[in-house]
Amino acid sequence: MGNPSIEAAIKLEKKRADRKLRELDREPDANPVAGLFRGLVKDQLAREKQRLELAEQTFKALDLNKLKSCFGYDTFFAVDVRRFGDGGIFIGNLRKPIEEVRPKLEKKISEAAGTEVTLWFMEEKNDDITKQVCMVQPKAEIDVQLEITKLSTPWGYLSAVALAVTTFGTIALMSGFFLKPGATFDDYVSDVLPLFGGFLTILGVSEIATRLTAAKYGVKLSPSFLVPSNWTGCLGVINNYESLLPNKKALFDIPVARTASAYVTSVVLAVSAFIVDGSFNGGENALFVRPEFFYNNPLLSFVQLVIGPYADELGNVLPNAVEGVGVPVDPLAFAGLLGIVVTSLNLLPIGRLEGGRIAQALFGRGTAALLSFGTSVLLGAGAISGSVLCLAWGLFATFIRGGEEIPAQDEITPLGNERLAWGFVLALVCLLTLFPNGGGTYSASFLGDPFFRGGI
Repeated sequence: MGNPSIEAAIKLEKKRADRKLRELDREPDANPVAGLFRGLVKDQLAREKQRLELAEQTFKALDLNKLKSCFGYDTFFAVDVRRFGDGGIFIGNLRKPIEEVRPKLEKKISEAAGTEVTLWFMEEKNDDITKQVCMVQPKAEIDVQLEITKLSTPWGYLSAVALAVTTFGTIALMSGFFLKPGATFDDYVSDVLPLFGGFLTILGVSEIATRLTAAKYGVKLSPSFLVPSNWTGCLGVINNYESLLPNKKALFDIPVARTASAYVTSVVLAVSAFIVDGSFNGGENALFVRPEFFYNNPLLSFVQLVIGPYADELGNVLPNAVEGVGVPVDPLAFAGLLGIVVTSLNLLPIGRLEGGRIAQALFGRGTAALLSFGTSVLLGAGAISGSVLCLAWGLFATFIRGGEEIPAQDEITPLGNERLAWGFVLALVCLLTLFPNGGGTYSASFLGDPFFRGGI
């Protein structure tokens, strides 16, 4: 039952090595060359057997019968147990808060097992009955698994730098699509640098907020990898957790820190630009954006309704629109609008996107998996209907960032109403920002202009 034991796999490999050694011993020495070759193979097998014996000591399965006595009325009362990997799952119920139980129980189990262990406290549903469980695993195995998936390596950092350089290039390339007709290089510098700086400000603030929150919970993060895009310049930042999450609060707070800080910074940039310009016509260094980006976006349409009717007699969504070019927008304001859209894409509840992590913390792994599947289907439907952005992001989110996040060590303690409210607000902003946005997300070609670029 459970996942295959690493110790069992090692024993199987050791038996295979023993069998091959015996077969080589039984073979006659036909000639000196064959004997030399057989000797080299035997030496290799002997060294492999020694490595397996050392690994067997490291990955020795825990004696569950010996560990039963460690559970009791003052910590976690276990009524049943089943094997899971080289450890086990003890079914029962907590008798005290987890922050009191975990260190005490870890110490007792480690002493009884003769090796350090790691504990997870989770809820398990069977036939609509929810039970509390304590999963116990050898710490050495968890450390090895974390080491295997670790991205904080020279190659990982090199890849992060390469993606960052590529993303800066796509931001610079994408920015040129929004210049007024006949723009010179000086126009490009004066118009695009604010957009470039605004985008980097959003990424920088969200990165700092994420790492400070992770440090608060003692969670190690991998290097941050920027996702380049020829539509928005950048489709966000991704990273992996390289240590265990202590509780659901950490699983929730770390992605919320990134997305909420990105939203706030984006709004501050946009509002600041409007205040500095003293109008909504984009100022002297305006960039020109397709009007569908505004009136097919329910959030921006609502803002338009609140601040006044922004449509002229020609039906342009904003005043001062230039026919065949677009709506003038301040570069910093446009950086803020792009930041909101990109953040919302990362808030979609898929796999290990920030939205998927939040969904797992709020609703558990089962419901998060259903939300992930449903959202992937919706993106697929959008791709079939003609949205290249839906196609690209759907493939990336499903196949690159798909799957469950590692479970938190405490998945029993509830998040509380405050975090539930934060989750609702972020989900609402994401929904209002992205759906429906059909007219703004269609493109005839994957290598074509950004989805918000075009004539009016």
